[in-house]
Amino acid sequence: MGTEIEHKFLIVNNDWRKDADEGIHIIQAYMGSNEKSSVRIRINGDLANLNIKSKTLGIQRSEYEYAIPIEEAKEMLESLCDKPYIEKTRFHVMHDSHQWEIDVFAGDNRGLIVAELELESVDEAFTLPDWAGDDVSDDPRYYNICLVSHPYKDW
Repeated sequence: MGTEIEHKFLIVNNDWRKDADEGIHIIQAYMGSNEKSSVRIRINGDLANLNIKSKTLGIQRSEYEYAIPIEEAKEMLESLCDKPYIEKTRFHVMHDSHQWEIDVFAGDNRGLIVAELELESVDEAFTLPDWAGDDVSDDPRYYNICLVSHPYKDW
Protein backbone atom coordinates (compact mmCIF):
# COMPACT_ATOMS: atom_id res chain seq x y z
CA MET A 1 0.00 0.00 0.00
CA GLY A 2 1.27 3.49 -0.83
CA THR A 3 1.34 5.89 2.10
CA GLU A 4 1.82 9.63 2.13
CA ILE A 5 3.01 11.30 5.32
CA GLU A 6 2.80 15.02 4.75
CA HIS A 7 2.58 18.20 6.79
CA LYS A 8 1.10 21.41 5.32
CA PHE A 9 2.12 24.82 6.63
CA LEU A 10 1.07 28.34 5.82
CA ILE A 11 3.81 30.70 4.67
CA VAL A 12 4.47 33.76 6.83
CA ASN A 13 7.05 35.59 4.68
CA ASN A 14 8.90 35.39 1.37
CA ASP A 15 12.29 34.31 2.76
CA TRP A 16 11.85 30.87 1.14
CA ARG A 17 12.25 32.44 -2.30
CA LYS A 18 16.00 33.03 -1.90
CA ASP A 19 16.60 29.24 -1.73
CA ALA A 20 13.90 28.10 -4.17
CA ASP A 21 14.40 26.49 -7.55
CA GLU A 22 12.82 28.00 -10.69
CA GLY A 23 9.48 26.28 -10.02
CA ILE A 24 7.25 24.21 -12.26
CA HIS A 25 3.72 24.94 -13.43
CA ILE A 26 1.10 22.40 -12.36
CA ILE A 27 -2.44 21.91 -13.62
CA GLN A 28 -4.57 19.34 -11.88
CA ALA A 29 -8.20 18.35 -11.70
CA TYR A 30 -10.33 15.71 -10.10
CA MET A 31 -12.01 12.94 -12.00
CA GLY A 32 -14.27 12.04 -9.16
CA SER A 33 -14.41 11.39 -5.51
CA ASN A 34 -16.44 9.54 -2.97
CA GLU A 35 -16.47 9.39 0.82
CA LYS A 36 -13.25 7.37 0.89
CA SER A 37 -11.03 8.63 -1.93
CA SER A 38 -10.36 11.03 -4.78
CA VAL A 39 -8.92 10.50 -8.27
CA ARG A 40 -6.73 13.25 -9.70
CA ILE A 41 -5.05 13.94 -13.04
CA ARG A 42 -1.98 16.20 -12.86
CA ILE A 43 0.21 17.73 -15.53
CA ASN A 44 3.53 18.69 -14.00
CA GLY A 45 5.55 20.48 -16.67
CA ASP A 46 6.01 17.83 -19.38
CA LEU A 47 5.04 14.90 -17.13
CA ALA A 48 1.60 13.62 -16.16
CA ASN A 49 0.18 11.25 -13.59
CA LEU A 50 -2.95 9.68 -12.21
CA ASN A 51 -3.25 9.85 -8.43
CA ILE A 52 -5.65 8.07 -6.09
CA LYS A 53 -5.67 9.34 -2.52
CA SER A 54 -7.69 8.49 0.57
CA LYS A 55 -9.74 11.28 2.12
CA THR A 56 -8.32 10.67 5.58
CA LEU A 57 -7.69 13.87 7.52
CA GLY A 58 -4.28 14.42 9.07
CA ILE A 59 -0.70 13.83 8.02
CA GLN A 60 -0.94 10.16 6.96
CA ARG A 61 -3.04 8.96 4.02
CA SER A 62 -3.09 6.18 1.46
CA GLU A 63 -1.78 7.35 -1.92
CA TYR A 64 -1.17 5.64 -5.26
CA GLU A 65 0.40 7.45 -8.19
CA TYR A 66 0.98 6.29 -11.76
CA ALA A 67 2.69 7.96 -14.70
CA ILE A 68 0.47 8.38 -17.75
CA PRO A 69 1.10 9.79 -21.25
CA ILE A 70 0.75 13.58 -21.26
CA GLU A 71 -1.58 13.62 -24.27
CA GLU A 72 -3.95 11.23 -22.48
CA ALA A 73 -3.76 13.40 -19.36
CA LYS A 74 -4.78 16.45 -21.41
CA GLU A 75 -7.70 14.52 -22.89
CA MET A 76 -8.82 13.37 -19.43
CA LEU A 77 -8.55 16.89 -18.00
CA GLU A 78 -10.74 18.22 -20.77
CA SER A 79 -13.33 15.46 -21.01
CA LEU A 80 -13.47 13.63 -17.68
CA CYS A 81 -12.44 16.01 -14.90
CA ASP A 82 -14.43 18.48 -12.85
CA LYS A 83 -13.70 22.15 -13.37
CA PRO A 84 -12.27 24.52 -12.37
CA TYR A 85 -8.74 23.16 -12.46
CA ILE A 86 -6.24 23.79 -9.71
CA GLU A 87 -3.32 25.81 -11.07
CA LYS A 88 -0.18 26.48 -9.12
CA THR A 89 3.55 26.85 -9.38
CA ARG A 90 5.52 24.43 -7.22
CA PHE A 91 8.92 25.45 -5.91
CA HIS A 92 11.39 23.20 -4.07
CA VAL A 93 13.44 24.45 -1.14
CA MET A 94 16.00 22.50 0.90
CA HIS A 95 16.00 23.17 4.63
CA ASP A 96 18.01 21.10 7.13
CA SER A 97 18.21 18.03 4.86
CA HIS A 98 14.50 18.06 4.01
CA GLN A 99 13.03 19.10 0.69
CA TRP A 100 10.02 21.36 1.07
CA GLU A 101 7.48 21.98 -1.68
CA ILE A 102 6.03 25.47 -1.84
CA ASP A 103 2.80 25.79 -3.82
CA VAL A 104 1.90 29.27 -5.04
CA PHE A 105 -1.69 29.06 -6.27
CA ALA A 106 -3.23 30.92 -9.20
CA GLY A 107 -6.75 31.52 -10.49
CA ASP A 108 -9.52 31.41 -7.87
CA ASN A 109 -6.92 30.37 -5.26
CA ARG A 110 -4.54 33.26 -5.98
CA GLY A 111 -2.97 34.56 -2.78
CA LEU A 112 -2.73 31.14 -1.15
CA ILE A 113 0.79 29.84 -0.57
CA VAL A 114 1.27 26.53 1.23
CA ALA A 115 4.44 24.63 2.16
CA GLU A 116 4.34 20.84 2.16
CA LEU A 117 6.84 18.49 3.73
CA GLU A 118 6.73 14.75 3.03
CA LEU A 119 8.25 12.51 5.67
CA GLU A 120 9.32 8.86 5.79
CA SER A 121 7.56 8.23 9.13
CA VAL A 122 5.05 10.03 11.34
CA ASP A 123 7.68 10.49 14.07
CA GLU A 124 10.48 11.74 11.78
CA ALA A 125 12.09 14.84 13.26
CA PHE A 126 12.31 18.05 11.27
CA THR A 127 12.93 21.73 11.93
CA LEU A 128 10.62 24.49 10.82
CA PRO A 129 12.12 27.20 8.66
CA ASP A 130 11.41 30.79 9.69
CA TRP A 131 9.01 31.18 6.75
CA ALA A 132 6.74 28.31 7.88
CA GLY A 133 3.74 29.33 9.98
CA ASP A 134 0.73 27.41 11.23
CA ASP A 135 0.44 23.68 10.57
CA VAL A 136 -2.82 23.26 8.61
CA SER A 137 -2.46 19.53 7.94
CA ASP A 138 -5.74 18.79 9.71
CA ASP A 139 -7.71 21.58 8.03
CA PRO A 140 -9.56 20.21 4.98
CA ARG A 141 -9.92 23.70 3.45
CA TYR A 142 -6.28 23.44 2.36
CA TYR A 143 -6.71 20.12 0.54
CA ASN A 144 -6.55 20.68 -3.22
CA ILE A 145 -9.79 18.77 -3.78
CA CYS A 146 -11.57 21.20 -1.43
CA LEU A 147 -10.04 24.22 -3.18
CA VAL A 148 -11.95 23.24 -6.33
CA SER A 149 -15.39 23.66 -4.74
CA HIS A 150 -14.41 26.21 -2.06
CA PRO A 151 -11.65 28.37 -3.59
CA TYR A 152 -9.47 30.62 -1.46
CA LYS A 153 -11.04 33.77 -2.97
CA ASP A 154 -14.35 32.86 -1.26
CA TRP A 155 -13.01 32.38 2.28
